[in-house]
Amino acid sequence: MKPQQRQSYGISGYFHQIFQSIFPEPIIPKSDQQRKRFLLKNLILHFRPSTVPEKTLRFSLTWGLGGMAAVLLFLQLGTGLLLKFVYVPTPSGAYQSILVLNNEVVFGRLIRNIHHWSANFLVLIVFLHMLRVFFTGAFHPPRQFTWIIGLGLFGLVLIANFTGYLLPYDQLAYWAVTVSTGMLEYIPFIGYRLQEIIQGGHEMGPATLNIFFAIHTAVIPLSLIILMAFHFWRIRKAGGLVIPKAPGEEIEEKPVRVQTMPHLLLRELVVALVLIAVVIATAVSFEVPLGESANPGLSPNPTKAPWYFAGLQELLLHLHPLFAVFIIPLILVVALMGIPYLKYDTSTEGIWFASVKGRRITLISALIATVAAPMGILADEYFIDVGIGLSGIPILFGNGLIPCALIFCVCAGFYVLIKHRYSNTNNESIQALFVFILVIFVILAVTGTWFRGAGMKLTWPF
Repeated sequence: MKPQQRQSYGISGYFHQIFQSIFPEPIIPKSDQQRKRFLLKNLILHFRPSTVPEKTLRFSLTWGLGGMAAVLLFLQLGTGLLLKFVYVPTPSGAYQSILVLNNEVVFGRLIRNIHHWSANFLVLIVFLHMLRVFFTGAFHPPRQFTWIIGLGLFGLVLIANFTGYLLPYDQLAYWAVTVSTGMLEYIPFIGYRLQEIIQGGHEMGPATLNIFFAIHTAVIPLSLIILMAFHFWRIRKAGGLVIPKAPGEEIEEKPVRVQTMPHLLLRELVVALVLIAVVIATAVSFEVPLGESANPGLSPNPTKAPWYFAGLQELLLHLHPLFAVFIIPLILVVALMGIPYLKYDTSTEGIWFASVKGRRITLISALIATVAAPMGILADEYFIDVGIGLSGIPILFGNGLIPCALIFCVCAGFYVLIKHRYSNTNNESIQALFVFILVIFVILAVTGTWFRGAGMKLTWPF
């Protein structure tokens, strides 16, 4: 370029060069070719293919749950980073820093509320996303290991919420975490040692807060980002989302495809904005509770674990701790991991609830569990002496091995009965058993959260 040309280029020319260096492609692509280049050259959008099957855009297939989880995660990262500028991870400074955040920092209370409610929404959304994947058969080959990665993400989300629960260091947080970490004692051989590692000693204290703070603000966010990226990559390598279809409908060999930009991205943007609006509205409308400063010498009554662990705490009231805290959760985790590798009669990917009959059986299973679970809780509360065991039998047997064997027989009997009564396929029967156990666990969690009062006695909260 000649000197006189460079001079005539002017200030606007320099800004144009800077803009082009940042955005080499048009911000609003106008052709399919430009849209493909836009996706390939964008760091975040590169996780998306250039085209997707048109049927996978149906909102009723995914309900936007996967995208919601990603939005909530980044909302957590952003608000958490802001909170770190004020938070002091010491027993004396933690509670005081929350007071300062609520009362003296501009928008501090709102940021904390957003962080709290988005964390709770994240647990719920990831849980519902897992159910959506299961009920649409999106765990069949080649998506088997993607299901395992999703379980890992769910576990990390639970740990993130649990470690963050202690950080305000008020009475509710301190004793809820004390109850939860106390459950670890009942894990055979390594329970006490594991509890010491997590607490940083024999009891809760400054070391516990430092460990929880480090895990919550460094280890978990990094692990979530890496595993989430791996999850997205596995979904893309498996061919994307399952294509929805009606029971009996043939799979299309070459489904109609549309450009990701704007068809998919526009929908994701709308879902993200609506979700953020809901979170902000919740944060404005509902204040995050903050009790008195933590007092290790004064336990509140009742002392409850966080709501996402309430099911385990409720189970602990009915069964021996070894079975309630270790054996049953271990069996459930192994069973969840084994779901993609079980023997199925057919591939039901893309079909909600496997079949028309599967939908009916699922409803029947849910209704049976809804009746059976409360009856079992009431029977154990008022008719079975859990302190002594059954007829003087040692408590490990009377309140542990025998009830667990009975539970196993009930589940196995339910599977056999539902399979032969309705001539189900393996797909439908496994789904029915899954729903049966799921509903029972949800009822345990609801009971532990809302229907346990002083002394963890059953009460009516309304």
